[in-house]
Amino acid sequence: MCGIVGLFLKKDELRPRLGDMLTDMLITMTDRGPDSAGIAIYGDAADGLKFTVQSDDPAAFDGLAEALETTLGVSIPVTLKDTHAVLLVPTEKEAAAIEALEARDLRIMGIGEAMEIFKEVGLPKDVAERFGLREMGGSHGIGHTRMATESAVTTLGAHPFSTAEDQCLVHNGSLSNHNDMRRRLAKKGVFTKTENDTEVGAAYISSRIAEGATLGEALEGTLKDLDGFFTFVTGTKTGFGVVRDPIACKPAVMAETDDYVAFASEYRAFADLPGIDTARVWEPEPATVYFWER
Repeated sequence: MCGIVGLFLKKDELRPRLGDMLTDMLITMTDRGPDSAGIAIYGDAADGLKFTVQSDDPAAFDGLAEALETTLGVSIPVTLKDTHAVLLVPTEKEAAAIEALEARDLRIMGIGEAMEIFKEVGLPKDVAERFGLREMGGSHGIGHTRMATESAVTTLGAHPFSTAEDQCLVHNGSLSNHNDMRRRLAKKGVFTKTENDTEVGAAYISSRIAEGATLGEALEGTLKDLDGFFTFVTGTKTGFGVVRDPIACKPAVMAETDDYVAFASEYRAFADLPGIDTARVWEPEPATVYFWER
């Protein structure tokens, strides 16, 4: 049992409030998954790539900017956020930056022009406070509260999972063929780093998009190629999508107004959203893809 939230803003006036609204939604879902939490925020596109990296040891960030400047030959702005840091890397330096960061045993949570990912072990309210999520603005975001049932309670086991630039996924449910899909993806040169089945789902969707599929087509593919029960909420640089398996045994609800589209595992997560009293509210249909793009 886990809790998922997502918010896609249609109007720019609400962008400064994205983190605040998502945080309230996430905290409301705490009793669905109190062991860890995470959130992906899509903010203004950077002139380059935002690397979100994590370390359990705060000392790992000491001298990081200087070391990267020496290795990459350019200045790399580093913004610390508790156990995470956000680096701004020139696009042409991406491969060299990945190599340098892995050499320092820093975990890369996500890479993208617009996306930043923050996740840690702990209650959603504590995780949100540690990273200052309420102060973050953007166009859309997704979040997850986890109750670990098939893998350890770790930072790497928390959602969202990202396997491609500006793409990430949160998941409620369990995939039964994730090991087979992991092998199939590996044959295509797509590799996962954890044992979590959600990362396999993320890798499947990103690989389909890399092959030329649209977000909607990639989500439709999950219904054919992934077995098990699942609710997926995914984010891309320009979009936000939802799909449930054909049985749809995991709870889900959506709300839409002229200002936003919202997703949550339970309606109570919508309680403080502006205009929710006049929103169109519905339960997403099984085996049906919903997505919105800018």
